[in-house]
Amino acid sequence: MTRISSGIPALDEMLNGGFMPASSILLRGAPGTGKTTFAFQFLIEGLCQNPPQSGLLVAFEEFPESLYRDAASLGWDLKAFESSGLLQIMFTSPEVFLHSLSSPESTLTRRIHDYNIQRIALDSLTHFTRLTTNTHELRDLYNRIINGVRREGLTGLYLGEEMRSDFTIDEKGRLSFIVDCLLLLRYLEIDSAVERAITVLKMRSSDHDKQIHRFNIEASDEPHAPRIHIGPALQGKAGLLAGLTERRIISNVRSTQ
Repeated sequence: MTRISSGIPALDEMLNGGFMPASSILLRGAPGTGKTTFAFQFLIEGLCQNPPQSGLLVAFEEFPESLYRDAASLGWDLKAFESSGLLQIMFTSPEVFLHSLSSPESTLTRRIHDYNIQRIALDSLTHFTRLTTNTHELRDLYNRIINGVRREGLTGLYLGEEMRSDFTIDEKGRLSFIVDCLLLLRYLEIDSAVERAITVLKMRSSDHDKQIHRFNIEASDEPHAPRIHIGPALQGKAGLLAGLTERRIISNVRSTQ
């Protein structure tokens, strides 16, 4: 089966070749760990395919100019990608998105069909907790989103805020059980330096790397070059998954990326 590239070669290796087509991917991490950058990379990678895989970024909080500015700081001109017709950006609310996803005549579904969208990223699912705090209702809501995107045949990347300080998960709505793939981002303090780390906790119907890898984010002048660079697996870090190692995980760091 042909895999869907993340746009990050080392992550594709961790995923045994990339994401499954039309799968649901949850990327969880604390603010500043690079979730939106992963979304940019995922969508822009689709534009590089032959034939191109058009993408849609749905943002629930970012103001347009803030999003464009953040992308520009990494060397990406989102407006140029939009002008090409291959990338669509939609600023909306969770309520409007939910209604649009179930309406065949909505702006959202028209965009998906008119521009032959194949990749979608939602930034972020955490905003849907504003609609309900009931665990069962939230799970039903998540199912509606993910199944609605899957019905359209799209590969979906869903961002989510995660404030825990270890590599486990604790959430309402059991979103991690609904998705096909689960990636976690964390901050690590290693040798008195703060670094980012990533691990693949789950990938349905496929083997995957189960180690923790540090990564960094670097700007580039090349539009299609990776901005995220993942290193080899961390060695000799017993207890890291539970946050017990002396090279401890920290979550209260903020970053501009």
